[in-house]
Amino acid sequence: MERMEDFFASRVNGYEEHMLSAVEGCKQAYALLPSLLPASCSNLLDLGCGTGLELKQIFKKFPDLFVTGIDLTREMLDKLKYNFPEKNINLICGSYFDVDLKKKEYDCAVSFQTMHHFEHKAKIGLYQKIFRALTDQGLYIECDYMVEDQGEEDYYFSENRRIRHELGISKGEFYHYDTPCTISNQIAMLKKGGFERVELILRISNTTILAAYKQTRQKEE
Repeated sequence: MERMEDFFASRVNGYEEHMLSAVEGCKQAYALLPSLLPASCSNLLDLGCGTGLELKQIFKKFPDLFVTGIDLTREMLDKLKYNFPEKNINLICGSYFDVDLKKKEYDCAVSFQTMHHFEHKAKIGLYQKIFRALTDQGLYIECDYMVEDQGEEDYYFSENRRIRHELGISKGEFYHYDTPCTISNQIAMLKKGGFERVELILRISNTTILAAYKQTRQKEE
């Protein structure tokens, strides 16, 4: 088990090819993502932005988009900056659990294959923070590794706890180990985070896209 930032730093050169070729459903998810964002989106929050693979597609539809990208790994952010030298991007190297986000700052937020490393309580707290950071008509899109069977989720979380205990890794330290949640649990967590409506948009193998809306519809006067 490796520290999260070390795991991704050592794999930065092959990361994009791996995501596009080895992770079933990701290529289709990257292509679909821009069509899920509203035409009015001008300020985007990207959590766990990595090298910006999702942004390659998004910028084709939204070339003038302002993006705030957060990632633990400096090497990933350096690659992202290299990929988009002319784009209006604010990059933050750190944990998106710790970074302060202004209220109602972003029209949309996205995360791509990053949330399957954390426990329910931590994710609910993060979703509450994302919810507050979105404008009233805001949208959060999560593409992640999800499972369907509760027993499978329980196994991964149990193994993570066992390995951490054996290695003496504290609960709050970020180490790379996949702990995918069921789709139903993910939807429940997003709703506990404040989102009124959550839709399943895509599922190819275990790659799953959920769209979480801050409001079910525009409030009537």
